[in-house]
Formats: sequence, structure tokens, C-alpha cells
Amino acid sequence: MSLLKITNLSHCFIDKPLYKNASLELYKGEHIGVVGQNGAGKSTLIKILLGEVIPDTGIIKWQSSIKIGSLDQYADIKDNITILEYLHTSFTELYTMEKEMNKLYQNSAVSGDESLLVKASNYQEFLYANGFYSINSEINKVVVGLGLNAIGTDKLVNKLSGGQKAKVILAKLLLTAPDVLLLDEPTNFLDKEHVEWLASYLSTFKGTFIVVSHDFDFLEKISTGICNIEFGTIKKYHGKYSEFLKQKTFLREDYIRQYNTQQREIKRTEAYINKNKAGVNCKNAMGRQKQLDRVERLAPPTFVEKPKIKFSNKVLASCKALEVKDLEVGYYYPLLPKLNFNVSGGEKLVITGFNGIGKSTVLKTLVGKIPSISGDFKFTDNVKIAYYEQDLSWNNNTLTPFEIISNSYPMLNKKEIRKNLSMYGVKEEHISRSISTLSGGEQSKVKLCRLLLSEFNFLILDEPTNHFDKETKEALLNAINDFKGSIILVSHEEKFYKDFADKIINIEDLFD
Repeated sequence: MSLLKITNLSHCFIDKPLYKNASLELYKGEHIGVVGQNGAGKSTLIKILLGEVIPDTGIIKWQSSIKIGSLDQYADIKDNITILEYLHTSFTELYTMEKEMNKLYQNSAVSGDESLLVKASNYQEFLYANGFYSINSEINKVVVGLGLNAIGTDKLVNKLSGGQKAKVILAKLLLTAPDVLLLDEPTNFLDKEHVEWLASYLSTFKGTFIVVSHDFDFLEKISTGICNIEFGTIKKYHGKYSEFLKQKTFLREDYIRQYNTQQREIKRTEAYINKNKAGVNCKNAMGRQKQLDRVERLAPPTFVEKPKIKFSNKVLASCKALEVKDLEVGYYYPLLPKLNFNVSGGEKLVITGFNGIGKSTVLKTLVGKIPSISGDFKFTDNVKIAYYEQDLSWNNNTLTPFEIISNSYPMLNKKEIRKNLSMYGVKEEHISRSISTLSGGEQSKVKLCRLLLSEFNFLILDEPTNHFDKETKEALLNAINDFKGSIILVSHEEKFYKDFADKIINIEDLFD
């Protein structure tokens, strides 16, 4: 019997169909990864399964009494609770049972009532069976695995950064161990070693989960099946991500053939109808029209056009483009030891380190968003900087991608704006839609397009791959490889940067 049964699911977001009569079943113990292009409806599917979004049509049926856990990064957490105290709330029911057990033992000792002793003993057996006496070791395992020990478990949760808070919420969710986990991009706020730990944890998870992720190495390690959202359907594949890719390549080619064949037949039929609808063959034409109206039309293959990201070809001389001396960064006090490094013209520098250590703060200091605490840094006079900030924030989130680019570059005509947005993978139907209604991946493409239309020779990127699908990541990687200027990249995705990085600074090493 399935844990989840989805039948004839159809849903449109504004005027864009995401799924049409899609069906899916989830069984106990399955570890499913969800993939698809940006804007395909991956996050919306998770929201539908949680009941946060009501689909247009279809039936979502969970097995009764199933305990479902999801990663809510905006969870309301009461003030003045430490990380450790918050994690202990995962076991509230067990702690309540322990209190009741201790009362029973005390009452039995006073009254001599053996029935109370038996009940207390039963409670104690339940606590043993459910790992109550190893809670501290379980919490410590997750704390170390997700790097919360580096933050300090005595820190107040409401004083943490967004990424740190998301880690804590994920830790509690894992400790709660629900029957089914629903996770949307859980690796976005994790560093490499913590992603590896989470992959190991989930691969041995005894329950069931559905995980949306653009980290395909992560999916390869954790999944026993893949759900691909494409062409308005949700198709389930069995096996690892690599096995899914092999099947998908064949099926895509077959789908293109079917689509092109159907389009040719539709055009032939329409030509016949137009030619004969007013002549002696009008009855035949009307019959052909009825047949055509009943045809279940295949959705256009949206994967044909891949993003084409291209950077400015401004060259920097091979001398020092940036020199950093004894730089201390932070808001009220230094977050890191003093920084000393140089970036030469054309050099690609990668900054790594655990989430929340201060990598983004370094970049914000270098681009002048926040002042330095002490020390100095200097770019050479001919440096022109372009800065990609990881947060998806807009001065006016009601503007469309077209308006955003037009306001930033008024010299571009309508055709040029549409062409540039299309090159960065922004679909035609999204160009005139409010930016706030687009997925994280789609918003990131608009942001990247706006940034890279400027002239620059020094590119500063803060976690640019977080929301991108496979095709956009590949296009961005190709553009970085071809870029003649200098780059500082903050990233937790080693596979993305390992082949082009000229120099890597691991912030954690500075504390040794």
C-alpha cells in the first residue's frame, strides 16, 4: 500500500500550466529526488503535498496517521531559547513520559501499589525502545554533522543568521525522525562537509523522503528514485540520478520525435480544414475539426534552448588587481582573523568555509556595502566590479523581468531586452510576469542577466549556483572559464569550482 497517492493532479501558476493530469505514488522506504528546470513546479509540488497550496484539480491522499516533516525556514521560534534547548524540543513527548514515569515510581513507593510500578516499568521500556537514554548522543551527532558546534549550541536561535537558523531547524527535523521528510533545497545553506554528512544520514534514513535539489552529486548519493517534472507531467524513474539521466536522454529524443510528428499532422489537418470548410467537402472538414479538437496535444519541448551566458571580455593586466592587508571584517566586532591576500589580473580565487563563518561579510566589505573594522584593501584604478549577492531581494518586487532590465539599461530596445533575458534562460512567458511570482531559479537568472549586462573586469560572486538548474550551471561554468578578468567566488559546491580555481582560501584554516 502506498504512503501517498496523487491522482490526476493539474495546477496552473497564474497562466502557466505546471502539471496536467499527473499521477504519482510514494511507497514506504523510497528515497525520491525531485528535479526539473527552474520554474517547472518543484517547490510548488512540495507545497501542495503539505497542503499549503490547493491544486486546481486532482486528489492528494496520504496514508492515515503518517507523520510528515518539512523544512520550514521561517518557523516561529520563541525568544530566548538556545540552539541546544530548541533541539531538545524534538523529544518533548519522551520527556513528558519520563516525568510521568518518575511520578508513578514515587507514588508506588509511597502507596505500595504494584500496578503503578508495572505502569512505570512499561513507560521505561518504551523510553528505552525509543532511544530516550541516548538523546544527548543523538543530538551531538547531528550538531557536529551540520556544523552547529562551530556556532555554539549556547547561542540564542533568534540571534542567528538566516542560513544558521535554517541549519538548526533542519537539525531538529532530523532528530524528530518523521515517517516522511519533505525537503526543498536542503543543501543551499550547507557547506561541502555538511552536505556530505547529510547525504550519508539520508542514505541510511529508515523512513521515506522527497527532496528537491539542484545538487546532483547529492541526489546521486541519497536517491533510490527520481521524479522529473517536465512538459506538465511528473514522471517517476527508479534508480540513482545517473541511471535517470540515461533514461531521460533516450526519452527526450523520443518525445521530440513524437512532438514534431504531431505538429506536422496538426498543420496538415488545419491546412485541409481551411481549404475545404466552405466548399463541397465542408462536412469532411468539420469532421476533421472535431477530431483535431479531441487530440491531446503534447507540450512543446522546453529544453531545446539552453542558456547562453557570456561575460564582458574586459581584460585586466596581470599585476595585482586587489591587495588585502590585515583586513578585519564584521558588523560590531571582528568575525575573522586578519585577512591578507592578493588577486592578480585574470586570477580566479575561491573562498570556502562553513556556513555563517563570514564569507559573505568579506565580499560585502570588499564591495563597500559594509565598512571594514580595521586594516586595508585596495583595487587597482582600472578595476570595474560586478557583484552578485546571493539573497533574492528586489527594490520593487512587483516589477517584471522586462521592466527590471529596461530600468537598469534604458538604452536597450524591446527586442534587445527580450533577447538578453532569453539568453540567460528566462522563458518568454516569464518576461512580463511580476518578479515575485517567479521561482528562485528564475529570479536568479534575471538577477544574473541584469548584472552581467554591465561592463566589468572583476567579478565577485556569492553562491551563484544555489538556485540554478543543470543547464544554467553549465552555462555559467563555461562563461567563467572563458572570462579574462579576475573572479572572487564564494561557493560550497566544490565540483563547480575545482577545475577553474587558481587559488582557494578556506576561512576555517585562518583559525588554526
